Amino acid sequence: MTVKTIIAAFGLASGLGFATAPAAAQDASEPKVNQVIVYGDQACPPSTEEEIVVCVRQEDPFRIPSALRQSESKENESWAERVTANREVGATGVGSCDTVGPEGQTGCGVKEIQQAYDEKRNSSDVEMGRLVSEARQARLAEIDETSRLEQERVEALEAEYEARRQAAEAAGQDPDAEPLPVIVAD
Repeated sequence: MTVKTIIAAFGLASGLGFATAPAAAQDASEPKVNQVIVYGDQACPPSTEEEIVVCVRQEDPFRIPSALRQSESKENESWAERVTANREVGATGVGSCDTVGPEGQTGCGVKEIQQAYDEKRNSSDVEMGRLVSEARQARLAEIDETSRLEQERVEALEAEYEARRQAAEAAGQDPDAEPLPVIVAD
């Protein structure tokens, strides 16, 4: 076996090894996901090879002084809140959530469902699952692009090697023969 054949075989083997490395990396366990909430102008920590960092920017949490944040005073309560608070007074019987009257408990499930919808409506629009999925897709796209570039490089090297081999055969030379060393005068 000549040196040229060994080098070509090594080049092909290493190229194939690099081409399959990203696929093997995709089969590995999922990287750790760090979900971070940042406020104001805080910087989002960068993602690493072992960890995907997903940042959600929120408003400044301390806009109102803590002494003024919660007030139990009736003057600060809206009329809509007062009416809502009094809506259930005296409600008994079917469709209510109490123990008085026939079928009083039937309204409890409805009340819980309404409470869940209210919480969903008033919650922030942060969808961590979607953000994590997008970060994973971006990482996989980067791996795929690296794999594609490496595959193109390997194919170019293979084409170059095959062209040299065909040129040597066309010239009537042994394609596996080593070229004579070139002596350079100093």
